[in-house]
Amino acid sequence: MKIDCSTIRSEYRRRHPLARCVIAIGISAVAATTSAASAAAQSPPTQIPATIASNQDPVSPTVTSQPPATDALGGLDVLIADRGNNRVLLISAQKQILWEYDFAGLKPRSGADDAFFADGGKSIVVNLEHEQVVEVIDIASKAVTWSYGTLGKRGSTPGLLNFPDDAYKLPSGDVIFADIRNCRIVDVAPDKHIVRQAGTTGRCRGGPTTLASPNGDKPIPNGHVLVSTIGDHSLTELDETWAPVFKLTLPLHYPSDPQMTMAGNFLIADYVRRGRIIEITRDGKIVWDYVGIGDGQLNRPSLAIELPNGNILANDDLNHRVIAIDKVSKQIVWQYGVTGKAGAAPGYLSIPDGLDIEEPRS
Repeated sequence: MKIDCSTIRSEYRRRHPLARCVIAIGISAVAATTSAASAAAQSPPTQIPATIASNQDPVSPTVTSQPPATDALGGLDVLIADRGNNRVLLISAQKQILWEYDFAGLKPRSGADDAFFADGGKSIVVNLEHEQVVEVIDIASKAVTWSYGTLGKRGSTPGLLNFPDDAYKLPSGDVIFADIRNCRIVDVAPDKHIVRQAGTTGRCRGGPTTLASPNGDKPIPNGHVLVSTIGDHSLTELDETWAPVFKLTLPLHYPSDPQMTMAGNFLIADYVRRGRIIEITRDGKIVWDYVGIGDGQLNRPSLAIELPNGNILANDDLNHRVIAIDKVSKQIVWQYGVTGKAGAAPGYLSIPDGLDIEEPRS
């Protein structure tokens, strides 16, 4: 099959210009069970009740019969980096907007790519990948309490970044993140000096001391960090000293944002048009796989996590939704956003690019 790369959507090229033109062909029909009951996406009514039962929710059309929202999410609230709307939302399991932060003065679709809780849930740390800045935001006051990078300016010298991604705040107060086009993971202290670095700045070919365009850097309980790299389709584990101790080549075109599962495996999204989420063991065995068809099909998913109840929560970026997938049945059992329709009204999202979870606040 001959493919013209110019036909690929401009949003994909804008988000990661390093990506190759990839066409996923021949997705297995085994995945048909993932969304056989899916209905076509539909717009919500002009007014959405503050609380509505999930099986009646007009903005969640993908499954004809759903469990209660509290069961689908285990009662958790969801933090969503709604990049296309330049905002971050905190959504309850019942789909109420509990908190909102708007990034003022940014270019369209250049808000936070990711948002993770920090400081015991009192703050969030965000990376504005397209604006070259990482920020920590106090939830109560909505004040920016710390930042690194210069808004709109790319670079590799101290204080400058080149497409920062996946920022996490450590218990020490340091902030770590992937600096994609500088091909490094950095650990920045509160006083803004770089404490340590993995990868060699500006050297993007995969090798013993380099990282091939890293886009994920998940801290895990043993003090190690999981790094996904675009250029060589790999997952690398860094130890406490940030030395590589494990590397696995992944059967994915564009691995994004690795996470750990309760079984100790790796959960990774494939950020392509016909997206995929896999759970893979350290020895490379795929033990769970989701691709979906119809309304269950993914369009550039960038992050998936396993909920405590076993369901998989994922942001399906260019389908403009966040979804929960029953791990056993592979059905979508919860959704926020209208499939394939970007918007800013209640019930809508636009390029949701990151998520986190927390227990409801009292």
